[in-house]
Amino acid sequence: MPIVLAFGGNALSPTSSEDGKDEERAEALAAALLLLLPDDSGLVLVHGNGPQVGNILLRVEETRGRLPVEALDVLVAETQGSIGYLLTRALRNVTQRRQRRVEIAMIGTQVEVDGDDPAFGKPTKPIGPFYTTAEGEKLVVKKGWSMVEVRDRGMRRVVPSPKPRSIIEFHAIADAVRGGSVVVAGGGGGIPVTRNAWGELSGVEAVIDKDRTASLMARSLGAVGFVILTEADGVYDGFGTPEQVRFETLPVSEARRLLAEGKLPAGSMGPKVEAAADYAEAMGQPALITSVERLTDSLDGSAGTWVVP
Repeated sequence: MPIVLAFGGNALSPTSSEDGKDEERAEALAAALLLLLPDDSGLVLVHGNGPQVGNILLRVEETRGRLPVEALDVLVAETQGSIGYLLTRALRNVTQRRQRRVEIAMIGTQVEVDGDDPAFGKPTKPIGPFYTTAEGEKLVVKKGWSMVEVRDRGMRRVVPSPKPRSIIEFHAIADAVRGGSVVVAGGGGGIPVTRNAWGELSGVEAVIDKDRTASLMARSLGAVGFVILTEADGVYDGFGTPEQVRFETLPVSEARRLLAEGKLPAGSMGPKVEAAADYAEAMGQPALITSVERLTDSLDGSAGTWVVP
């Protein structure tokens, strides 16, 4: 019975690491992830890629005019490969030391989105470097980019973030994980593609939220567990204030209310709670939101937030 786990790109950042710390982070993360893997279960790992794509885009800016610019879907594919390699290698090393026999693989994953998704008309996902206001305005004219102004930082490109509809490589992922394998899949939310009337796929300039893709993966697999690892050790009422209080459990109905009232920011905890609520409601199973550091504590109920049906 598989388990699905999602975690952000900040937990593992091979393209911006220094002095081999990427390997240290990968092995520490791998050790934590294996806490969730009983001997008779498979595990799907869905990672983010925000810092990694941002770093690639910085390199693109440095070589602008000298090298062709790659499309955003191709950049997502590149980060799936680099992060997947680093993570699967770390997992193999950790399981070897612990003498556990587990098959581990990375599957490049395309995720279908609706070409008519309203998100394409309202880009909201920030990517890449910051620009001065003058530079940003020029890029709007020259490249047709959508830009947003960030106080004290400058202008930044925003791209559409459509909802995932289906996972193209789902059957390959399901076959592997139901056999007890650890599979890294859906990285960066998946490579965004649309399908035409003849069933042919085309890449699109978009970024899919990885928590939404992970929730779709968990529901499609009939996973018995869904865990989202983030920087906070749970979901808080009044987060960042002296009065903040952690939700030990968060019923789906309460989660929906908080989302509707805008009390869970779209740029941080909102998509995570939405993804957890979608899973809990569909599967009748709780979903866990916590941090890597508090994962062990969360499994015994002393940390984290359980989103419950």
